[in-house]
Amino acid sequence: MTNDDETLRPATKLVQGGRRPEWTGDPRLGGGIVNPPVWRASTILYDSIADLKARGHATHDKLYYGRRGTPTVWALADALTAMEPGAEGTLLYPSGVAANSAGLLALLSPGDHLLMVDSAYEPTRAFCDGMLARLGVTTTYYDPTGGADIAELIRPETRLIFLESPGSLTFEVQDVPAITRVARTRGVLTMLDNTWATPLLFPALAHGVDVAMMSLTKYVGGHSDAMMGSLTATRAVWPKLRSAAYQLGQSVSPDDCALMLRGLRTLDVRMQRHGENGLTVANWLAARCEVGRVLHPARPDDAGHALWSRDFTGTSGLFGFTLKGADEGARTRFIDALAHFGIGFSWGGYESLIVPADPAAIRTATRWADPDPLVRLSIGLEDPADLIADLERGFAAMAA
Repeated sequence: MTNDDETLRPATKLVQGGRRPEWTGDPRLGGGIVNPPVWRASTILYDSIADLKARGHATHDKLYYGRRGTPTVWALADALTAMEPGAEGTLLYPSGVAANSAGLLALLSPGDHLLMVDSAYEPTRAFCDGMLARLGVTTTYYDPTGGADIAELIRPETRLIFLESPGSLTFEVQDVPAITRVARTRGVLTMLDNTWATPLLFPALAHGVDVAMMSLTKYVGGHSDAMMGSLTATRAVWPKLRSAAYQLGQSVSPDDCALMLRGLRTLDVRMQRHGENGLTVANWLAARCEVGRVLHPARPDDAGHALWSRDFTGTSGLFGFTLKGADEGARTRFIDALAHFGIGFSWGGYESLIVPADPAAIRTATRWADPDPLVRLSIGLEDPADLIADLERGFAAMAA
């Protein structure tokens, strides 16, 4: 069973990806099994010195040393690559932040210039303003609502444009095709944080992106019990990423890969439920007098809805809303009163989560001018009627 057929639809690829016969069984035992086994290894033994020398440069296809992976690791990478038409390969990292950082280190050198979207995940900004700055890389933050006008910000030393669409706090949808067209014309690479949509809802490389990053911790894992990140890249960029990963010693646990593979198989049906539940809750919130506005690109009144409708095939369950005329105390009372929403970071698991969000403190290129406090919701797989009843209790507590 292979996933090499490019005519297969995404849901089929999710089920069949990474299940190569050589990774799921031994013909000497009479067949294969459904899931790739968990291959745990540090040391790999060789039959002879000749065998050792023959495998001295093996990468992603033959056992060499545990840090370079085992069939469990390769199976996950293979399945993720199949989800991105036009991809050469996928590398795995201990977390989404590790994937972002490793990608930036691989593609940038001292003296280079980086264009970073102003709505980026806060740890991504911290890496740019910290380690990249110390290494001599200059970062310019840009407005996420712009498109082809990003050409005005490109300098002779610009090497990379980083996108995140939608933004994970404020949910602006970027005009990815317009930006990637400009980048290719100017010889600049592009890298996208695609965690919100996954390639199931937005195949990034098909929209012109060179490197697609995901925090697999979120929707791919789906169960809030493992951490991992990935970079999936075109053929031109893949060797740079692979070389940097080996030099940095980045590796992942085969046990965590097995958990990610398990989550990947049900990603299609879970994303449908996350999206449906999220829109149900978002539409209910939009009708509440306590709500200033709902930040959800799948809603027609959202500023990014036209781009979302054009480029995305569905929606996830992560969005935000503001509390009209409320203060910090009211937001705290609202959140603390909830029973079915856990207060915690991350998102994309089967359970619903809520956190306060304060984007104004980290924006530099644009101004977050909304005076109302912002709340971010990750809608899980519960019955949305129960979640709505819980939010009603929160509004009652806020009023009290």
